[in-house]
Amino acid sequence: MKLSSQSFAEGERIPGEFAFAIPDAARHVALSRNRNPHLRWSDAPDQTKSFALICSDPDAPSQGDDVNQEGRTVAADLLRVEFIHWLLIDLPADLREIAAGAFSATVTPRGKPGPNAPLNARQGVNDYTGWFANDHDMCGDYYGYDGPCPPWNDARIHRYIFTLYALDVASLSVSERLTAVAIRQAMRGHILAEANLTGVYTLNPSLALAG
Repeated sequence: MKLSSQSFAEGERIPGEFAFAIPDAARHVALSRNRNPHLRWSDAPDQTKSFALICSDPDAPSQGDDVNQEGRTVAADLLRVEFIHWLLIDLPADLREIAAGAFSATVTPRGKPGPNAPLNARQGVNDYTGWFANDHDMCGDYYGYDGPCPPWNDARIHRYIFTLYALDVASLSVSERLTAVAIRQAMRGHILAEANLTGVYTLNPSLALAG
């Protein structure tokens, strides 16, 4: 199975329109258009009954002491953890493409609704739910896609890995809250094939990326 995008190529910079935030000279960052990128796939197994999609950043800082702090830097060698940006399940078996902006076209304070999603799919809660938990203006359940927003003082360029799974069930059996843990548990034993696409992004002006 192969996964590609018209929005960015493998290993290249994700354009700012598909990010949660973009660099801003005065305030370090500004909110962006937060559109989901275009995705297209091919060569799915004949037995496929649905698709699932997970987008994650494996380069999130494990400690927040230095994150977005003036005069400090998040060290490149700091231990990193996963940050989930998109959970999407029960995509139809005959689907081969997701249009840019079809699932997200703006930043939604307190999060987009869910779990119901376009195309009769379901979307799970991403990790902005926890990130904004103590923010009075932004707290809520963040369903669906919310794009890159790495610390503006991070010395590491972040990777964003989109993984598409071809499954042998039409709908995943997930009765509890749709989290990455619950979805991955439900997919066990049902994955026929998978494909990855990785883009990169940074808000650190000293790590400028082309494109």
